[in-house]
Amino acid sequence: MTISEKVAYLKGLAEGLNLDTEKSKEGKLISVMIGILEELAMSVEDLEENALNLGEEIDVLSDDLADVEEVVFDEDDGMDCGDDWFEVECPTCGADIVVDDEALAEGEVECPSCGTRYAMELTDEDGEEPEEEETDEEE
Repeated sequence: MTISEKVAYLKGLAEGLNLDTEKSKEGKLISVMIGILEELAMSVEDLEENALNLGEEIDVLSDDLADVEEVVFDEDDGMDCGDDWFEVECPTCGADIVVDDEALAEGEVECPSCGTRYAMELTDEDGEEPEEEETDEEE
């Protein structure tokens, strides 16, 4: 039984008592209280309906956000290196070569497609080798 149905039942009980709502103070009080209960019941039902609608809209937005995250944060590329890698194009065959920290440390990388090995040098944006920072370690 909904709140509105309960208030309607209460209103019917009050009407069945044949309370004098014009002259009796108690009758007037009960009549006003039932009127307030009817308004509250309608407000509560409106709020419940709005909450259900908002919940459905949130579900749709959540699904849409999941689709966007899948595109933006595509984790299905097979790499488990995090941000410690980048891709370059093989000059021989055009395939993508993944360069990670290990390849940088070795100084060369091999194309997985054609097998050609390439030496790698680290350079800055101007094509110059980065300077090594000197550390002042005293023993």
